[in-house]
Amino acid sequence: METIHSKESNLQILKTIFLLAMPAVIENFFQTILGFVDTLFVSKLGLIEVSAVGVTNAILAVYFAIFMSIGISANVLVAKHLGAGNKEKAKEISHQSILLATIIGLLFGFISYFFAEPLLRLMGVEKNVLEPAISYFQIVATPSIFISLMFVLGSILRGNGDTTTPMKISIYINLIHIGLDYIFIFGFFMIPALGLEGAAYATVIARLIGVIGLSFYLIRDKKVALNPLYWKFKKEIQWNIITLGTPAAGERLVMRIGQVLYFGIIIALGTNTFAAHQIAGNIEVFSYMIGYGFATAATTLVSQKLGANDLDGAKRYANLSILSGIIFMTFFGILLFIFGGWAAHFFTENVTVVQQIKTALQIDAFIQPVLAVVLILTGVYQAAENTKFPMYTTTIGIWVIRTLGVYILGVHFNWGISGVWIAIGLDNLFRAIWLWYFYQNNRWLKNSKPIAKQQD
Repeated sequence: METIHSKESNLQILKTIFLLAMPAVIENFFQTILGFVDTLFVSKLGLIEVSAVGVTNAILAVYFAIFMSIGISANVLVAKHLGAGNKEKAKEISHQSILLATIIGLLFGFISYFFAEPLLRLMGVEKNVLEPAISYFQIVATPSIFISLMFVLGSILRGNGDTTTPMKISIYINLIHIGLDYIFIFGFFMIPALGLEGAAYATVIARLIGVIGLSFYLIRDKKVALNPLYWKFKKEIQWNIITLGTPAAGERLVMRIGQVLYFGIIIALGTNTFAAHQIAGNIEVFSYMIGYGFATAATTLVSQKLGANDLDGAKRYANLSILSGIIFMTFFGILLFIFGGWAAHFFTENVTVVQQIKTALQIDAFIQPVLAVVLILTGVYQAAENTKFPMYTTTIGIWVIRTLGVYILGVHFNWGISGVWIAIGLDNLFRAIWLWYFYQNNRWLKNSKPIAKQQD
């Protein structure tokens, strides 16, 4: 098949990237702010309630990894077939993705309701936390179908090049969530204070509204509009979605397990050091919004170009997405370096902890451009249906380089928080180099399959 060459100017490409990336960045920002507000409200109830939410979120992180993997597959495959002009196939994949998300969401809901206690005990929950944790977990996780559908419906719209709609829905439901949080947790007029259960109900209602909102937009979308004719279960498409998404889910799970491994080492450095590490991570999370925003744009646009058999265009979109991400995240790194110590005072007044947070963020400032390469190139690999290589790279990076680095630099050489964050930087540098090397040699394209054009 003859390769098409892109005729777009760099300025046009950059404009397209920004139109997709910025809404995704804003969406990530609002989701992060919601997390902060949610934690703030629950913290007013007490440490037991905070612990209950924390352990529930640790389990839900596994759920999210699986639901997100279906979303990644939907995004890539829809974008690729639309790029090839095959709208009917894109519609078919959209429906099959929704069908799979519904089945998996119901399955996880069943598990959450009937196995809440053993799952929480497996996490080592203390006795005084167990009862509220079970109640919160069952309310939030039993309707897992809402979580899975939100991931997939939003991903289908992004695959269609629409990141604005998921952003709008995210803003609306986050604002609604904050309002419901306050009303249900603390009570308002005739509504009684429900405490922790109120926080759970607020979360579920917000997610339900999100599913309704995304469905409304999807029904109206002409390119991937919902159609009863496509609801029949199709094994071949389902298998394609699962095989593409499974390594992406694996990468997320590898990261979570890796965190458990090196968190244990950091805890050995002392309570102040672990607290400083956690707070520095909470501040750094804002940089991930930028990286994931450009990664989202790269995944969609590169998928569309590969679907159109425009390899030149795909690489130009990938290169300019990476360059844009590096510039933005480098600027954020400068802000971290200058204002890291000031930001730490919002979380603690402990002078020792503040100094450690400042040290961690100043080291992290130099990691930002490298992290941009890792996040955006991962999105590019996903666009080429190559989800395994990022998973392998992440496994080696976190389980070997980061974990060993934290022990050797942080504990053995007694560098403390500096050693921890240098190890994080070395992990990201390793992943960036390997992802870039195989990208430059076009090895990232080894799983990319040509898409048949739709016949008129």
